[in-house]
Amino acid sequence: MTCEEAEILLHALMDGELDAGHAREVEEHIAGCPACAAQLAAYREMSQAMATAKMKYTAPLALRRRIEASLPQTRAPSRRAVLRGFAFGSAVSAIAATGLVAVVLREDELQRVQSEIVSAHLRSLQAGHLTDVISTDQHTVKPWFNGKLDVSPPVIDLTAQGFTLIGGRLDYVDARAIGAVVYKRRAHVINLFVAQTSNTERRAARIETLQGFNIRCWRDRGLNFWAVSDLGADELSEFGEKFESAIRPNTQG
Repeated sequence: MTCEEAEILLHALMDGELDAGHAREVEEHIAGCPACAAQLAAYREMSQAMATAKMKYTAPLALRRRIEASLPQTRAPSRRAVLRGFAFGSAVSAIAATGLVAVVLREDELQRVQSEIVSAHLRSLQAGHLTDVISTDQHTVKPWFNGKLDVSPPVIDLTAQGFTLIGGRLDYVDARAIGAVVYKRRAHVINLFVAQTSNTERRAARIETLQGFNIRCWRDRGLNFWAVSDLGADELSEFGEKFESAIRPNTQG
């Protein structure tokens, strides 16, 4: 394992995201590499400092009294008024609360899946994990997925646009198998994860950043796409735009 590979996996080691075998590989490298050992120690020291630096602030009693005194005085509502407004108000509140909970749950679900996507990207960067099929030919990579997934991911050759296709593999996100099409931009790896979805409505792309990696996610033609890389957001957006432009006239790859 090289220092570059180990450095990428240090945070995953600290967070317990590596399996026993890969954790042992990183630990063995650290044991023989003073630079990586120092880097890990610095990360742990920073994490500990952030965990212990919990400061609580309590407003002075005098400030609280001044604020309370400045608030408008209102009479407590009568029982009749409360009962009169309850029938209508409770129904509206229930609908609003349900919608709010649904939005929060969807956002939490999105964040969880994106976290798993980044973890899968990190796993792929370990030696021997990046590709199951190695080829720069889209007509070799795409058929390899046939029979392994319900829907084979689209595979586009973007070499002429500056993004080299290097292969593909099966990965596991959200407890199910999905396809990962792998590209390179200079020394940067781009994992394009593709999963089938029952929602056929198109969703415009957006860029998120998680654990130092950029994620461009979008939905089109019943497929969810996540492009993950340590490339800058502008270059990852360029990749996604070129991929979408190439796939629209030809969904067969």
